[in-house]
Amino acid sequence: MGNDLVQQQLVFTMEKLKDVSQEIRVFLNDTTLKELSDQGKEVDIKDYEDILDQFRRILVFFDEGRESGSLLLRSEVFRKSAAEKTLYWVFHQCVEEFFHPKLDVWYEDSRAAYTGKNAIKFRVPVPEKMKELVKSIEGPLQEVREELEYYETDYRTKMRQRGNE
Repeated sequence: MGNDLVQQQLVFTMEKLKDVSQEIRVFLNDTTLKELSDQGKEVDIKDYEDILDQFRRILVFFDEGRESGSLLLRSEVFRKSAAEKTLYWVFHQCVEEFFHPKLDVWYEDSRAAYTGKNAIKFRVPVPEKMKELVKSIEGPLQEVREELEYYETDYRTKMRQRGNE
């Protein structure tokens, strides 16, 4: 893949991560556990704590990915191999962490692609505010996922080839 294409994908990915990070950050800064529990859902407060922890976790990954990508984009000479490695990392640590969270507080409904509905489903009932956040960030992250799926196979193939040489 040429330098220009990799650089364009890095710019695209950094813009999407910036937007999504901002939405999550605003949500986390404006939302309290008390507010969530007061919204009438019959859910253990621990479930909300886990959901907020998962948002914090992915926010840290998004910020790390953005920092790495921004450094590469600001450097005088574009380092294609470093950019590809960063895009691979973003795919796994940011995008895949969103769609398959470590804390297992939501899941991706694979049938959603056929129905035209949002794919992320919470395991417990959540306030509308939380559903709206996920709806607003799912689309941009799906776009990034589709753009970066290439790195899933290409980067691993390159690493295997280097290991065999």
